[in-house]
Amino acid sequence: MLTRREHSQRELKQKLVKKGFEKDEIDDVLAEFASNGWQSNQRFAESYARSQIQKGYGPSRIQYELKERGIDASINDVFEQQPDWFDVLMGLHVKKYGSCAPTDMKERAKRTRFLQHKGFTLDMIRKLFNQLP
Repeated sequence: MLTRREHSQRELKQKLVKKGFEKDEIDDVLAEFASNGWQSNQRFAESYARSQIQKGYGPSRIQYELKERGIDASINDVFEQQPDWFDVLMGLHVKKYGSCAPTDMKERAKRTRFLQHKGFTLDMIRKLFNQLP
């Protein structure tokens, strides 16, 4: 399973339980994998977060999805150097809507809902709208 992509320990445990392995055996194997460096939750979190950023997701959504996969670390703890979230947000907005600001409140609300769904905070979205021409 680890040859294709990184997995969190929770993901590996769930997959192995579904295949019928005993929980004690799974815990022993996962502990061995972690001690040998074959599996790392930190490495998984970095890889997963990087791929989600490339898809245009924001910090709130990425943190939520990491928590679902058994990683309880803050999004700030995942990266050594934080990505520029404003650049990610601006890139997503330009890709979806162009570089123009919303023309009316209905359009502004629609864009805000979309960007919030992608995981960006209201403060980030307001800052973006204030800087658009």
